[in-house]
Amino acid sequence: MINHTLFVQFTEPIPDSDLDQYVADVEKATKSTGSLLTFTAQRHIRVPGEEQIPAFIATVVIQLGLADLESLGTLFASPEVTEVFDTWRTRHPYKAAWANHETLA
Repeated sequence: MINHTLFVQFTEPIPDSDLDQYVADVEKATKSTGSLLTFTAQRHIRVPGEEQIPAFIATVVIQLGLADLESLGTLFASPEVTEVFDTWRTRHPYKAAWANHETLA
């Protein structure tokens, strides 16, 4: 199994309801590809003073579980997934980073 762990950092504060909808939209789009085995998402837990650290600090972390590289490629090629990311980036600009990896032990 391959995990695609996505770190999303919204560049401005985002209302909780919008963040919830973003995660729901990503989940729906990625599940529609038929490639997804698992989907999990969690909000970042803030630590006092972290805004002073010059680092990429995610707003939300999303982890997608896929069977293999072919499934990951199908997910990346999905027009529905691309549309969700583009739509949300227009509404609330964000940066993203990710890592593809085996399950962490």
